[in-house]
Amino acid sequence: MTQSMTGYGKTIVQLPQKKVTIEIKSLNSKNLDLNVRIPAAYKEKELVIRKNLSTHLVRGKVEFSIYIEVTGEETTTIINKAVVNNYIDQLREIAVTSAENTLEIAMRLPDALKVEKAELNEEEWKLIEAGIEEAITKIVTYRKDEGHVLENDFLDRINNIQRLADEVITIDADRMVYVREKLHKAVTDLKVDVDQNRFEQELMYYLEKLDITEEKVRLNNHLDYFLKELKGDSSNGKKLGFISQEIGREINTLGSKSNFAPMQKVVVQMKDELEKIKEQLLNVL
Repeated sequence: MTQSMTGYGKTIVQLPQKKVTIEIKSLNSKNLDLNVRIPAAYKEKELVIRKNLSTHLVRGKVEFSIYIEVTGEETTTIINKAVVNNYIDQLREIAVTSAENTLEIAMRLPDALKVEKAELNEEEWKLIEAGIEEAITKIVTYRKDEGHVLENDFLDRINNIQRLADEVITIDADRMVYVREKLHKAVTDLKVDVDQNRFEQELMYYLEKLDITEEKVRLNNHLDYFLKELKGDSSNGKKLGFISQEIGREINTLGSKSNFAPMQKVVVQMKDELEKIKEQLLNVL
């Protein structure tokens, strides 16, 4: 099944005192380019998250984020009472002022507040982990839906190339007649006597050089192989890319051998279809 590398998945986990938003975005890339942004409290789980993402997403430029919004009374910042009381005592020795003003000044001084390191709550993490799995499921579904659209486009374009290849076969008979007549005319215009047997031998040798039978067979084989891989169980954009390169080689050889305007016109159409396939393959997993 064809999968796109473009995808998006989002899940919100509502905890008693906080709302956790999990977001995954991905774009196309040659390899897995993973960027993970998570709060400090969950840093010890980063390697687990990365392994899970790499297993399911395989390839692409992936951005994973966890955002925390505190909705209850939970906080990791507390008043450093010992420091504040010490400041107040020192301020009272210096100047006479109200208790409110003394406290206000003390609270603005260094180290009046301290941040306690948040400890990972395993029960809380289990809920977040389930949310991560849900977000991964959503982005994989998104990728498959996008991949289905790409697959239909590939099928249409491969069928177009096949149709144009059949048209080349039809044109080929007229091409050979045209080449033969062109060579006869060239010799006639020289106004010299030639050995007709030798001329026919040379003509046959030249026509064999222009024969495109092998290219047509190989092109058909490559097109069939592309369709077989496209309908396979796994998505393999790199392999499809290699096959498209082989298709391109055969089309280019047809163009170089054609030596006939109507055939060259068809070959250009084939190249156009293949270029559009190659562009889309850059986004296939």
